[in-house]
Amino acid sequence: MTESIPVARAVDHGFAKLMPDVDRERAWLLTVDGAPQSYVDLDEPTHLEFEYARRLGHVLDTVAEPGRALDVLHLGGGALTLPRYVAATRPGSRQDVVEADRGLLDLVGEHLPLPVGAGIALHAADARAWLEAAPDACADVLVADVFGGSRVPAHLTSLAYAEQAERVLRGDGVYLANLADAAPFAFLRSQLATFRAVFEELALIAEPAVLRGRRFGNAVLVASHRPLDPAALSRRVASDAFPARLEHGPALRDFIGGAAPVRDEEAVPSPVPPQGAFGIG
Repeated sequence: MTESIPVARAVDHGFAKLMPDVDRERAWLLTVDGAPQSYVDLDEPTHLEFEYARRLGHVLDTVAEPGRALDVLHLGGGALTLPRYVAATRPGSRQDVVEADRGLLDLVGEHLPLPVGAGIALHAADARAWLEAAPDACADVLVADVFGGSRVPAHLTSLAYAEQAERVLRGDGVYLANLADAAPFAFLRSQLATFRAVFEELALIAEPAVLRGRRFGNAVLVASHRPLDPAALSRRVASDAFPARLEHGPALRDFIGGAAPVRDEEAVPSPVPPQGAFGIG
């Protein structure tokens, strides 16, 4: 049994801490350089604590009929919250997790081990480099949750990156990304414009206060070639314990406005979170 004592260690890209949750016997919060990265309950892998993780989970629940095994590629590892969730809700799924920080993978593997036979392969590599080397049409779902500290790296925001993501997905595959921004949403609009240039269908899920520009926060981007079911997904995210809103169709086109796709040479990381966002400060 994992000891419920805090663990702190320098990893390749920062200083990581694993802190036990006093309210849940085998639940842990992972932070890197003070920024919350993941929350995992080893006894209940379907428990998603963070709001953005719950929204990603809602999409993962609806991309195929319940229980159907999927091939899922995760860019960004953290404490492997979503891979554990997929393994529990869709047994038999094959999952690859690409995490640039080998030290972080080692820390998580040592203190929060994966269940035997989970079908999750871990790769210590740069997300874009691994993606570019991956075969065509090898994944049903691609989940991008990559933060260098508290910012999405610039090389994972460009049109060339989006084209690689589209290439590795099967024809009915779905791309999901956890992004973060605040009004006037220059970064978020540019990401939507970038993926609109590659995928036929697009949706955005976020807390209403974030979409109204009242605070900095996470937003989940959903992209695919197959038609989405915005009504069903809207109901699911609106009825969550942390209600969110789904933007799709004309409303999302209005939100994107005149934003243009991002080329590699002009790509920038996501904005620096304000003091206090994500528990920083």
